[in-house]
Amino acid sequence: MHKDGDKIDVTAEEASGGIKNQGVRYVLAISLFLAIIALSFMWMTGAILN
Repeated sequence: MHKDGDKIDVTAEEASGGIKNQGVRYVLAISLFLAIIALSFMWMTGAILN
């Protein structure tokens, strides 16, 4: 943190407390993968039954 008169400069790491949340990336990747598998299964099942 650096104070210059009335202005206080804070780095991104200081502002976030040093915590970078990466869990969202994995949740989105796993959800996308499961959605692709589910839709492919439904598509293939429908094609086989017709």
